[in-house]
Amino acid sequence: MENLLKDFEVPPKKASEEALRRWRKAAWVVKNPVRRYRFVADLDKRNEGEAKRLKIQERLRVCLYVHKAALTFIDAVPSGREEYTLPEEFKRARFLIHPDELASVVGQHDFRRLKTHGHLDGICKQIRSSLSEGIITDDLSVRQKLFGFNKYEEKPSRTFLMFFFDALRDLTLIILIICAVVSITVGLATDGWPEGLYDGLGIVLCILLVVIVTAVSDYKQSLQFRDLDNEKKKILVQVTRDGYRQTIFIHDLVVGDVVHLSIGDQVPADGLFISGYSLSIDESSLTGESEPVNVSTEKPFLLAGTKVQDGSAKMLVTSVGMKTEWGRLTETLNQGGEDETPLQVKLNGVATIIGKIGLGFAILTFLVLLARFLIGKAVHGGILHWSFNDALSILNYFSISVTIIVVAVPEGLPLAVTLSLAFAMKKLMNDKALVRHLSACETMGSASSICTDKTGTLTTNHMVVNKIWICDVIKSSMDVCKDLSSVMSETVLNILIQCIFQNTSSEVCRSKEGKMTILGSPTERSGCEIIKVEPFNSVRKKMFVLVSLKEGGFRAFCKGASETVLQMCDRFVDNAGNCVPLSENKANEIMDVVNSFACGALRTLCIAFKDIERTSKDDDIPANGYTLVAVFGIKDPVRPGVKEAVETCISAGITVRMVTGDNINTAKAIAKECGILTDGGLAIEGPVMARSSPTDKHLLVNHLRKMYGEVVAVTGDGTNDAPALHEADIGLAMGTGTEVAKENADVIIMVDNFTTIINVAKWGRAVYRNIQKFVQFQLTVNIVALILNFVSACVTGTTPLTAVQLLWVNMIMDTLGALALATEPPNEEMMRKPPIMWRNILGQVVYQLVVLGVLMFDGKRLLNISGSDASSILNTFIFNTFVFCQVFNEINSLEMESINVFPGIFRSWMFVAIISSTVVFQHSTLSWQLWLVSVLIGSVSMIAAVILKCIPVERGNRSLGDGNGYQPLPPVQKEFEHLVETKTGRCTKPDSF
Repeated sequence: MENLLKDFEVPPKKASEEALRRWRKAAWVVKNPVRRYRFVADLDKRNEGEAKRLKIQERLRVCLYVHKAALTFIDAVPSGREEYTLPEEFKRARFLIHPDELASVVGQHDFRRLKTHGHLDGICKQIRSSLSEGIITDDLSVRQKLFGFNKYEEKPSRTFLMFFFDALRDLTLIILIICAVVSITVGLATDGWPEGLYDGLGIVLCILLVVIVTAVSDYKQSLQFRDLDNEKKKILVQVTRDGYRQTIFIHDLVVGDVVHLSIGDQVPADGLFISGYSLSIDESSLTGESEPVNVSTEKPFLLAGTKVQDGSAKMLVTSVGMKTEWGRLTETLNQGGEDETPLQVKLNGVATIIGKIGLGFAILTFLVLLARFLIGKAVHGGILHWSFNDALSILNYFSISVTIIVVAVPEGLPLAVTLSLAFAMKKLMNDKALVRHLSACETMGSASSICTDKTGTLTTNHMVVNKIWICDVIKSSMDVCKDLSSVMSETVLNILIQCIFQNTSSEVCRSKEGKMTILGSPTERSGCEIIKVEPFNSVRKKMFVLVSLKEGGFRAFCKGASETVLQMCDRFVDNAGNCVPLSENKANEIMDVVNSFACGALRTLCIAFKDIERTSKDDDIPANGYTLVAVFGIKDPVRPGVKEAVETCISAGITVRMVTGDNINTAKAIAKECGILTDGGLAIEGPVMARSSPTDKHLLVNHLRKMYGEVVAVTGDGTNDAPALHEADIGLAMGTGTEVAKENADVIIMVDNFTTIINVAKWGRAVYRNIQKFVQFQLTVNIVALILNFVSACVTGTTPLTAVQLLWVNMIMDTLGALALATEPPNEEMMRKPPIMWRNILGQVVYQLVVLGVLMFDGKRLLNISGSDASSILNTFIFNTFVFCQVFNEINSLEMESINVFPGIFRSWMFVAIISSTVVFQHSTLSWQLWLVSVLIGSVSMIAAVILKCIPVERGNRSLGDGNGYQPLPPVQKEFEHLVETKTGRCTKPDSF
């Protein structure tokens, strides 16, 4: 089978165009390309969009760089701005500038036109805003009407009728409709009204039912994806409105809003820089240039869609939505759709192979029926005499053959993956996990390694100071407030307070209720002018603030990782409150304090200061010569349920690795508490695991994937985590993380909880298991229907299953079967062992063929059926029995390994509804005795399933990624010890890996 599917293999991420085109070419047996490929990327349209995007980027690059250079060196050239008349509606609303003019000034970085309008303050007055208070909320509707909404053009949603006509474009159904029309025409000519209508009208009504059910299923699926797309676009931004800070959705942003930007944010609209520190912008998404741009009051232009690489700032919004260059560019970004998932591609391959077999059987069945018919006419001497009834017989043979193709080609197989993934994505959204890419949910089911952050994921991210070292004394949180003032002088206390409140990126803001609120990271929530700020990031592991002192001079404050800050200090504050030299022995003593805090699962933080006589904004803040003030031990408790979730992962064969920037001892203590660090485990300091940088995380992910063939999921929240999130098979961004991290992730964990990550893994495995259930059910129906009709055609010259009956079976098997089995929720069993699918399929096929074969050849005698309509009654009984065999086999498919299938019946209301409707609509003219016998024969398939599940089968050594199973991975500890020692010469054990 693997050799047959070699053209149907694509990676879960970054698939080449060659691989995508190869499988499309191989999948030629398709009844309805429009429906089958609805969730498949249109590569030609994607290439058109890419070409358009590059053209826009090139124009922007020329506009931004050549135009700026020209304005700088050719002052004599007039601006070329055309005068315009401001519309009356703007004048009535007291706006003094047109949105096109605003877009042109900022979009083209036109300094002279900005100067013409009075720089930032002039623009602010013209759009009736305040740099400190923001806009008034009452003006929102007017601003949106005149300046536009901050939304981008989207394709209109598809209506139900579109899906209805898509379902009708099935080639086999079109052929059957033509056959039905011909049948009605000939039937009316021969049998008259209304008898001549029955056969053809039955086919038409059955086709209509199939199309309606298919369209309803597809339409509901599209609504689910639309909801998911809307959820992805809900980006939160911080603004100042009505004089207080508030959080709004990006789509609610209007011209005049004052937006607060921080590292990792996406610039939500075009605007002008108001104030900020060390603001560095990545404009590569717009211009293609990788070099970051420094933005300041001298270079105030900010463009929508760009990313904040470093620093923080406030900006004034000048253009929104389609008035921005990003708005015009977004039209090209999603053209062509999203790449198909590996499971979708593989099941397209399975559908193609089965379709080829079914096509062969259909042709053979038609040829056998036609040959027997012609031989019969020749034997009876009527080969030259033809009637309407003869034409109807041949047309009926053709209809049956086409219907065999309808049943044989499992068009719903690839679409069942999409249905299952859409269902899983919707449920995960309810569990606070937003799946951005369809393939991620599927790939997470085959994850063999999870590299997780510590803070906020394994822990609660609620920071509380537990211990403090200051003036050579250690105090716990219980007695800090009472006794801290007794161990230090007032001068030291003032310096400590300055270090805490000046050396922070937190802000004190007024809330809507008038209360003062502190905004900032949880680590920081705990009368000098700020000259310069170098914000904290995961590479530096420290931050600096330079302030001017009232008494003259300057003071630099530093805060960061204990080892990093301690190396910058050459003095410390002793127990007398004096700044004394820091000897090597004393540094070692303080380092022992740091380690003792860390071994108690505390996150350590050092603060220090340095007085400077003279400096300027252009000078770098000094990186040495500091005086150490204090060491803090901060407690961040482990989240409830994390240890149990880790145990679930281990039992499912998933290795959990903690990757953190914290001290090695803190990492070890937390890892032991979570159950990650076990006896004989490995804790590494340096390039991976503890005190790791984002580059180290990328290195770890890369080695796990390429050297050991693992399927790696990795969590991240910072801008610098983006490469690792992009490299991993599944990138998991935290909901509180930066927009850059979210954009590079496949799944956004909205609640920053490790148990949510396990839910994603469970639903990923549920997708695999549900598809296996559906394949097991559908292949059983396929094989039995094909062999039954073909053998009957060869032996008797007729088929027991008519075209109408086969269409009904196709609807049960395809659309309703997918809805029933592909939407099952996960259970604990699927996290422990893989199912055996082929054993169940072969067993059920043998049972059904034996039973139906006996009925077909000896049914009249066994059931004591006689009379002129005996053949018709027997065929109806065979059909009824066949359907009930599938109904009970559908129930069997709920549990592929467990003998007791009944608990699974009530896990999904959808399954109960579909089974009930199948039974209710299974109407026939049989007596109640024959009905009961057919139900009893069908129910025996459940006994057969129990016997089959008791047959021991050796499990192959395959992974879930191959679609059949999963097992614990072999340890890779020795290889990683070698990797770490090779790169750094440092390795600590026995600990966590």
